[in-house]
Amino acid sequence: MQDDAPQVIQSTVDAPWLPPGGVADVVLGGPVLRPTGLVRLLLTDGDHVFCTRRDGSGKLDLPTARVDAGDHDGAVALAELVRQVLGGPVPLRYVGAVRNTVTVPTPEYEWPTPVAAFTVWTTDAPPVVPGEWLAGGAGSVLAERHWYPLFRRLMASAH
Repeated sequence: MQDDAPQVIQSTVDAPWLPPGGVADVVLGGPVLRPTGLVRLLLTDGDHVFCTRRDGSGKLDLPTARVDAGDHDGAVALAELVRQVLGGPVPLRYVGAVRNTVTVPTPEYEWPTPVAAFTVWTTDAPPVVPGEWLAGGAGSVLAERHWYPLFRRLMASAH
C-alpha cells in the first residue's frame, strides 16, 4: 500500500479527544506521514486482531511504541517495537495512519502541531509476546479505536 496515493477514509472534525477545532483523519496508504507520534503493529489472524495492554489505562490495544522527537518517521521506534513483539526484523507493510491536525494546541496536548501522525503497520509474522486475539468484526470492542477503519479496510481488501 505504500506506493498508493493516500486516501482519507474517515474524518472527525472537532474530534473530542483533540483540542477545540482539531481534526482527526484516518489516512489509508500513501507515503509514511510525518512527524510520527506513535507507531502501531496491526497483527491479524482472519478477522482477529492481536492486542496487548496499553500503558496506563490497561485497555487492550495494538502493540504501540511512542516515537522520540528526532525520529520523524518513527523508523527507530518501529524497529524496536518489531524486535520486542515479533522477535526480530520482519518485512512490514505500511497500512496508513491517523493524522491529527491541531492548529491551536492546549498545554495538555502532547503531540506535534499542527500535524501529528500515528502510523499503523502490518506483517504476516506471528507475535512472540503474550497478548489476546480479539474479534474485529461487527460489534467489536475495538471499533472505538481511532485506527479501526484501517483494519476494516485491510480486511475488505483481503477478501
